[in-house]
Amino acid sequence: MSQTLALTVNGQAVRLTVDDPDMPLLYALRNDLGLIGPHYGCGLAQCGACTVHLDGAAARSCVLPVREAAGRHVTTLEGLGTPERPHPVQAAFIAEQAVQCGYCTNGMIMQAAALLARTPQPTEAQVKEELAGNICRCGTQPRVVAAVLRAARGG
Repeated sequence: MSQTLALTVNGQAVRLTVDDPDMPLLYALRNDLGLIGPHYGCGLAQCGACTVHLDGAAARSCVLPVREAAGRHVTTLEGLGTPERPHPVQAAFIAEQAVQCGYCTNGMIMQAAALLARTPQPTEAQVKEELAGNICRCGTQPRVVAAVLRAARGG
């Protein structure tokens, strides 16, 4: 039996009709709402590619049942900033050229933005600890850390 869930995605009120309220939020974001920022990586909350913000905190959308997002605020990479006004972390990733293949970038940016919201001036060690659960196979981690520290400095 279908269920309709109300939530806010990227600042917009959304009503989703789902057949399975235990379906991962990631599937609803990508398949029902057409948002492609969060990626499917491992499906086990191990790699971070699916990271979104749920009420401002980083959350792995591949294991989060869509029903748990009902009544809450979800922010995806698309809602973090715009091409005209990127979020400071997005701008810093561009400035530091912290992207190679780009598959992990969503998770890295979303995790870093949540860190900076909690800890505006993190140390390098704090950044590395925060991003330790985000897997990047291309080896851009040093540039990612530099980008997060750059964003913390304001640019």
